[in-house]
Amino acid sequence: MAEDTNSPMDRFCGSTFWNSTETWFTNDPDFTPCFEQTVLVWTPCAFYWLFVAFDFYYLKASLDRNIPWNKLNVSKALVNVGLLVITALDLIMALIKKGGDSQLPLYDLDVWGPIIKFATFLLLFLFIPLNRKYGVQTTGCQFLFWFLLVVLSIPRCRTEVRLDTERGKILSSEEATEQDFSWEEYQFASFFIFFTFSCLMLILNCFADGLPRQTKYQRGENEIPELSASFLSRITYQWFDKMALKGYRNPLEEKDLWDLRPQDSCSEVMPIFAHHWNQNVRKNYRSKTRVEPKAQFSNGHVTFENPHGEKNGRKKGMASIMPPIYKSFGGVFMFGALMKLFTDVLTFAQPQVLSLIIGFVSDQEKDPQPEWKGIMYSVLLFILAAAQTFILGQYFHRMFIVGLRIRTALINAIYRKALRISNSTKKESTVGEIVNLMAVDAQRFMELTTYLNMIWSAPLQIGLALFFLWQQLGPSVLAGLAVMIILIPVNGVIASRIKTYQIRQMKYKDERVKLMNEVLSGIKVLKLYAWEPSFEKQVLDIRDKEIATLRSTAYLNAGTSFLWSCAPFLVSLVTFATYVLIDENNVLDATKTFVSLSLFNILRFPLTMLPMLITNLVQTQVSVNRINKFLNSEELDPNSVHHDPSKPHPMTIENGEFSWGDEITLRNINIEVRKSSLVALVGTVGSGKSSVVQAFLGEMEKLAGHVNTVGKLAYVPQQAWIQNATVRDNILFGQPYDRKRYNKVIDACALRADIDILSAGDQTEIGEKGINLSGGQKQRISLARAVYSDADLYLLDDPLSAVDAHVGKHIFEEVIGPKGVLARKSRILVTHGVTFLPQVDSIYVMKMGEISESGTFDQLVKNKGAFADFIIQHLQEGNEEEEELNQIKRQISSTGDVPELLGSVEKAIKLARTESLSDSISVTSADSLMGGGNGSLRRRVKRQSSHDSVASAASLKKKQEVEGKLIETEKSQTGGVQFAVYKHYIKSVGIFLSLATLILNFVFQAFQIGSNLWLTKWSNDDRVANDTGLRDMYLGVYGAFGFGQVTAYFLCSLTLALGCIYCSKILHETLLYYVFRWPMELFDTTPIGRVVNRFAKDVDTIDNVLPMLWRMVISQAFAVLATIVVISMSTPIFLTVIVPIAFLYYFAQRFYVATSRQLMRLESVSRSPIYSHFSETVTGASTIRAYNVGNRFIDESDAKVDKNQVCKYPSVIANRWLAIRLEMVGNLIILFASLFAVLGGQTNPGLVGLSVSYALQVTQTLNWLVRMTSDIETNIVSVERIKEYGETKQEAAWELEQDKSKPKNWPEEGRVEFQNFQVRYREGLDLVLRGVSFNIKGGEKVGIVGRTGAGKSSLTLALFRIIEAAGGRISIDGVDIATMGLHMLRSRLTIIPQDPVLFSGSLRVNLDPFEIKTDDEIWKALELSHLKSFVKSLAAGLNHEIAEGGENLSVGQRQLVCLARALLRKTKVLVLDEATAAVDLETDDLIQKTIRTEFRDCTVLTIAHRLNTILDSDKVIVLDKGQITEFASPTELLDNPKSAFYSMAKDANLV
Repeated sequence: MAEDTNSPMDRFCGSTFWNSTETWFTNDPDFTPCFEQTVLVWTPCAFYWLFVAFDFYYLKASLDRNIPWNKLNVSKALVNVGLLVITALDLIMALIKKGGDSQLPLYDLDVWGPIIKFATFLLLFLFIPLNRKYGVQTTGCQFLFWFLLVVLSIPRCRTEVRLDTERGKILSSEEATEQDFSWEEYQFASFFIFFTFSCLMLILNCFADGLPRQTKYQRGENEIPELSASFLSRITYQWFDKMALKGYRNPLEEKDLWDLRPQDSCSEVMPIFAHHWNQNVRKNYRSKTRVEPKAQFSNGHVTFENPHGEKNGRKKGMASIMPPIYKSFGGVFMFGALMKLFTDVLTFAQPQVLSLIIGFVSDQEKDPQPEWKGIMYSVLLFILAAAQTFILGQYFHRMFIVGLRIRTALINAIYRKALRISNSTKKESTVGEIVNLMAVDAQRFMELTTYLNMIWSAPLQIGLALFFLWQQLGPSVLAGLAVMIILIPVNGVIASRIKTYQIRQMKYKDERVKLMNEVLSGIKVLKLYAWEPSFEKQVLDIRDKEIATLRSTAYLNAGTSFLWSCAPFLVSLVTFATYVLIDENNVLDATKTFVSLSLFNILRFPLTMLPMLITNLVQTQVSVNRINKFLNSEELDPNSVHHDPSKPHPMTIENGEFSWGDEITLRNINIEVRKSSLVALVGTVGSGKSSVVQAFLGEMEKLAGHVNTVGKLAYVPQQAWIQNATVRDNILFGQPYDRKRYNKVIDACALRADIDILSAGDQTEIGEKGINLSGGQKQRISLARAVYSDADLYLLDDPLSAVDAHVGKHIFEEVIGPKGVLARKSRILVTHGVTFLPQVDSIYVMKMGEISESGTFDQLVKNKGAFADFIIQHLQEGNEEEEELNQIKRQISSTGDVPELLGSVEKAIKLARTESLSDSISVTSADSLMGGGNGSLRRRVKRQSSHDSVASAASLKKKQEVEGKLIETEKSQTGGVQFAVYKHYIKSVGIFLSLATLILNFVFQAFQIGSNLWLTKWSNDDRVANDTGLRDMYLGVYGAFGFGQVTAYFLCSLTLALGCIYCSKILHETLLYYVFRWPMELFDTTPIGRVVNRFAKDVDTIDNVLPMLWRMVISQAFAVLATIVVISMSTPIFLTVIVPIAFLYYFAQRFYVATSRQLMRLESVSRSPIYSHFSETVTGASTIRAYNVGNRFIDESDAKVDKNQVCKYPSVIANRWLAIRLEMVGNLIILFASLFAVLGGQTNPGLVGLSVSYALQVTQTLNWLVRMTSDIETNIVSVERIKEYGETKQEAAWELEQDKSKPKNWPEEGRVEFQNFQVRYREGLDLVLRGVSFNIKGGEKVGIVGRTGAGKSSLTLALFRIIEAAGGRISIDGVDIATMGLHMLRSRLTIIPQDPVLFSGSLRVNLDPFEIKTDDEIWKALELSHLKSFVKSLAAGLNHEIAEGGENLSVGQRQLVCLARALLRKTKVLVLDEATAAVDLETDDLIQKTIRTEFRDCTVLTIAHRLNTILDSDKVIVLDKGQITEFASPTELLDNPKSAFYSMAKDANLV
């Protein structure tokens, strides 16, 4: 007892507080009783008192209330009471047994010890009812308190048991004295009762309490287990096991996912954010602030204040989203930051423990330390690693949650803003840009939050690492640091070069995809012309440039990876070299070497992160500015339209002046609409009719005047706005379904026929922007929505422009007119038609943004003012039907003297007559069949391409069954990826390159291990201290090893990159090869988008994503192997542990990959609806405001965001779940590596240092490896999909050997013969031609006629073998066409197709893609096709660039280009598939003339839609239902009144 017994603690206890000989310098360590009873008990108590604030916070933040009493909380209360009793008893017993007159003195400890414990237990006891009342099911602080208390009481258990045995010995020995052991006996008993109770409390705290009775949100069947998981289950993510298991057994679906945690849902996040945002906005105004309640709820909706405020408040600056984000989500973030700080400190504790372990091993030789110290160090290392794992897991989890919440808040804020922005704001940015704010900028925040703490953490880590390194190696650290810092800008330079290459590659990719898109859109024409090889070559040319760019990128990438791989090595080499060369006395020993190495490894991470983080921050700053600009933009003024019921008329504008944000558009507008009257607004295009309607809606900026509307509005915009929903939902628009009313509306709006055609009736889903409806159908649905809404006021903005005349008439009579459904409502109708004007109550004529006159029809006609001019101008356009014109004529003549008007009406009637002839054959009005209405709007009635209608008729039967899917749904792969796919990929890379990559990686690792082993040898060699030559030899070899390592890595990343590029080149070529050789039927059943997606996304994945993933996976896998090898070298016994550990690892990996892959898929599927709904909202904002359903749309958007979170949250958790499990596997490796090193009697400190420092890195590597392998599995699907397309059905060969024998100018005569020919479009459909036989002599002109769907187009397609025969044969000049190569056949026939398809590129390429004709020949063809003067007038002449789809030529000119193509090719057989809608009459005459002269001696087959074009042909074929009914000359058929041809001619007024 040499130590001073008078330290205050000794006096407090009455015995020694700390005795180092007893505790440290001994083979049997123990603490003193005083230490056990003070420090080991007070530490947990102090911990709890420190962190009790958290428990109070959880009470406050809880959303639930009232957990019922149950076994668990009752037992907790009872055991706690027991502890309180035993502690109180301790105090009482101490006061009784000690002090005063007993011989035992009473020490402070005896009084204070129980008091401190009692106070803590009392506090814990109070929380039992509190947690119950506030619905807190589990708390971490209490669990940790009991855990610490139990663990720290274990030493005292040992002490008490020892003392007890000693007492027993004394009592049982002979010289039993009268010693009184009663106090010690009591203490023994009381301590063990206390210990038992503490253990019970710990066990009870492992479970969560029951479910609360009252919850703020309904808890569903599917509630997330996390809410009621205990603390232990939360930190290990054990509650996620169920989902991992489910996902492993079979692919997860949406119904398997849990509901969202209430705290993350929009309804919780939004009010908080809105409250802080509104505060922030208000701060920006100097005007007097009103006292505001907390975030406002108006019937459950959050209101955001307008940053533009009232007009009077002067604005100080922009309101930024950053302060509200800090205030709303900063708390969780700060807590996360605190955790990050802990882990950073723990990271640096590891090398310190490592140095202790190395010291322990190196002492083994001279004077060995007691074994328990070695074991303690190993366990300590494990505990540090495990603590770090758990804390990091929670940290990332918290950060992700913050990220998700910020994203939710931003998306919703942007959405709410988008519903209110003014038109001037809307003009500044496109819909795409606004959607990007949500898709890109809000997403960026989410990705940033996890790294944000690196801003302070990285410098902190770098600082600490340098501090510890300085301690080991002194100033020579700076040399190593300098290398690291120099490498950063070098990397930066390379990265910027890579970026330019990437931009270039993107450019080529876009070009290639655009070209593919065009090729696939016009594939039919390419096949007819046999032009595929030319376009295939164009695509491959672009692809070659792209590959060249990729190759350059690969070299640079190899460069960067080379720099990063050699960085750690160079740094250690430079540092160690500097260290040993500065001073003779500096000697490397094992501790220095390996502690420094592990510190350098720690340094690597922050140094790589910092540059990335900075670029990320800059990007996020840009995003913040963009979002700020948008959220601060101007909003519509809600007070521009008044709703004053005292006004006499329901809709009025008095002296209105309005603008669209810049100059004045409307001035002195005075309109009044009386109750239930119909007012028409007419005027020329651009006179401001629609603007008046917008003014009533409050969409325009009101500069002066007064607008008043009373009642519920309904609005039909000029461009119908259709949602991506079913037809019925579009019409109901959120109203309840009332069958009677609904059917009435549908009949009135003439939608019954359309709904019957649609595959699933009114439950058919309409694509985005109404893609699968014609213009007229959209317009009528939009009108039906208005009628169904049963409003008081109707604003109809030209609803009749997009529908056929007869439909328009029906709608006017049934809906809008005086006898229509809306007869009792007040309505404004903007119209271009003159027909209905006699039936309206009053007319306002607009001119140049002013009202020029108003009155009834008769008054205005008499005035002979602007209105009469309008009618005359309108009649000259000639869009009206004959009978309607007669009606107007009657109306005008009744008003008396207006001769010039009547004259123009007469003229219009004549025009209408001549026109109706051409249309009479057409059977289907484009409007009644889906997909019409997109040709030229001049001819409303347009022939449907006949094959469509046949196909649709045939497949209608099928359609009803499949709810109308013409298109096969894309197979989303579920489950794992077959090995065959990997085999296919490796085969494409090439066996040589694949093996080379693996071997080089192996060599790299060998060098790395070699260099490290060399270091151990060096550090263990004692002779180096006095022999500089030896030292230099060590240094030189070390450098050489490094050089080998670096070269191997460089070569390996290069072979891999080049192999992958080679592979993607081959895969793309095969994909292209096969797709070009698809038969036409495959293009009909596969949507273009899907094929383009293969060429865009999948090829991009193979180009850019896979090579990187492979590089990571291969290097990480080898790194793990290297670790195992190194550890096994130093401690061979380690191999026994490897098997179970590998097993654990494999299971975690399998479970994770299966679950996570499916979660990722679900997440990406649920993300796009958010954006598409948003872009829909932005386009339809005015309609949404007019109907006043903004809140419903906000709710829908919120629901979609929540649904996305439902899929996103589990995938975040899956990541954490995996990380915790894998890192624990890694931590076990650390534990065993260090334990075996310590226990195995290993005497080589260098080897031990090496194996432990390798083990310390393994956790990170394992984690990465699983991530990467799962990413590879997700992305290799691209290879699978491309491989799938390479195994599809192909059309017949393009070229055959025997074709070469045919003469150059075959067919010489042009005889065409059909023998009992049958054909169908594809397997399983009915025959379209059923046994057609006819014979056409060379040079005959034959017309083919028949109703729509009779099989006219099928005949030409069969001639070109676009569809192959199902029976019979076709021969040309006696040769069966089925025996020829396709290109041989197609290139010797000429066709002028129905729809003129042009490709982007020069005019020349469009005429002659193979560049085999001379300029003269081309100009001659242009002259004959009447294009010469036009082409001469172009600056570039033949090199004139044609836009995609020929957009920059008129439809007529496009048709003439097709004629020029035919003239250039000029073969013996010409097929003319007549185009109607496209060409006006004169162009049509030109084409006919040219064909008659130029193709005089060719066989011409004409598919006719206007009979007058074929009346002069030699023969006419009349087809009906796929059979020939008549085949004779036209004159013959016209002489026979019974012939079908005659009746057609009669319909067309030709006889």
